[in-house]
Amino acid sequence: MRAVLIFAMAVLLSAADTSYVQQIEQWRAQREARLKSDSGWLTVAGLFWLNDGDNTAGTAADCDVKLPPGSAPEHFGVFRLHGGKAGFRKTGETAFKDLRTDADKDGPDVLTVNALTMFVIQRGDKFGIRLKDRNSEYRRNFTGLHWYPVKPEYRVAARFVKWTEPKNIDIANILGQTEPTPSPGYVEFTLNGVKARIDALEEDDSLFLIFRDQTAGKTTYGAGRFLNTDMPKNGEVVVDFNQAYNPPCAFTPYATCPLPPPENRLPVAIEAGEMKYGDH
Repeated sequence: MRAVLIFAMAVLLSAADTSYVQQIEQWRAQREARLKSDSGWLTVAGLFWLNDGDNTAGTAADCDVKLPPGSAPEHFGVFRLHGGKAGFRKTGETAFKDLRTDADKDGPDVLTVNALTMFVIQRGDKFGIRLKDRNSEYRRNFTGLHWYPVKPEYRVAARFVKWTEPKNIDIANILGQTEPTPSPGYVEFTLNGVKARIDALEEDDSLFLIFRDQTAGKTTYGAGRFLNTDMPKNGEVVVDFNQAYNPPCAFTPYATCPLPPPENRLPVAIEAGEMKYGDH
């Protein structure tokens, strides 16, 4: 009887593992589909920082915001930066229209011409035009994502510790800027016998973890990886490193990715989740 129970339990556990692996594989396929979509990061084909005053846009050689040859008119229009606000005037029009940036709660205003889209991003006191191109070379030449095999042991139960007082974490980005960013607390866990913690941020309705581990620069992206979890319940949260993913900078040189703070550089190799892409 005992042998039958043990066998039944083994079958149930095997079925649970199979279901979990299928769930993660589905999530990974969805991530790749988003990356390859018309609005995915593979379409990001340019970033042009605006100078105060007028900045011309078009395919002409003398334009400040230089669009790919043949993709748009030679002189598409003019972006104007003045007093910490950006505006745009299309060639042939007389008035400038104010543009929301990606820092606006309603999102940025998007300009479209043929296969291109453009919008204003704000990073500290810098304003730039992010260019997306559905025909981007990064999208055309994409070879697919690479992942570690799904390992259930890298789905760990963690303790969430809320800060006793509101706290900001200094988050640097690849531009060399540092911005104090609100943090709700940190997650603490044990993995492969090593105790570790990650200071968390919030993104939409999830905890957002930016971390770097001992695989970075070897089998995973050198600058670190991202991970989202459900919001904690009763001081606990599940951290599933099988869903760790690369920042946009792994796929385009025109992203402005945040970097892991020193506290989030982990003393353990996390051989799970997304591996490095190409030579990155």
